[in-house]
Amino acid sequence: MKTDSQLKQDVTNELKWEPSVNETHIGVSVKNGIVTLSGHVPTYGEKYGAEKAAKRVAGVKAVADELDVKLASSATRTDEDIAAACLAALKAHSSVPDEKIKLVVNSGWITLEGLVDWQYQKTAAESAIRYLNGVLGITNSIKLVPRATIADVKDKIEAAFKRSARIDAAGIVVEVHDGKVTLRGKVHSLTEKTDAQYAAWSAPGVFVVENDLVVTA
Repeated sequence: MKTDSQLKQDVTNELKWEPSVNETHIGVSVKNGIVTLSGHVPTYGEKYGAEKAAKRVAGVKAVADELDVKLASSATRTDEDIAAACLAALKAHSSVPDEKIKLVVNSGWITLEGLVDWQYQKTAAESAIRYLNGVLGITNSIKLVPRATIADVKDKIEAAFKRSARIDAAGIVVEVHDGKVTLRGKVHSLTEKTDAQYAAWSAPGVFVVENDLVVTA
């Protein structure tokens, strides 16, 4: 098992490796496997990239993202301008049913609302606006109205795990009940845990995923 000091060094190195992040203004601290990121970043996209990089490191049990987004003066925009840019980005994204999504912008913070059929559509909507100028944060309140549940959803999820090069299917137990999927077992990183959750969401008929996977070093 890695020590906290080893994890701190690994996370710092991963931040340096991540091209969307300038690690020089990000502080890293680790306690009992929990990583805290602190400091100021100029865009919400960089904040997201830093959190994602930290989660990739094996042995990290959780990430507390305390990074603040402080826009450069040249990047500030009115909420009206941000809303217009978001609507255009949602409309341009092929995976987003933009007619089903509404958004609210309040001082640069965006709240997404609406109903979609698939988890990937909810994820795509957030991805479409994440790197727009002026965005300080996103609350994704889009809800799912899933398609009919199929009897072999458990088999489909387990098959997806086995196909993935980044998921150790042998360490994961899948439980399914009325469209709710529960994942149990052990994985080697937060990224593997997240990948397993995304794979479960991709199965038709799934409307809740409870991710109880434990990250081990």
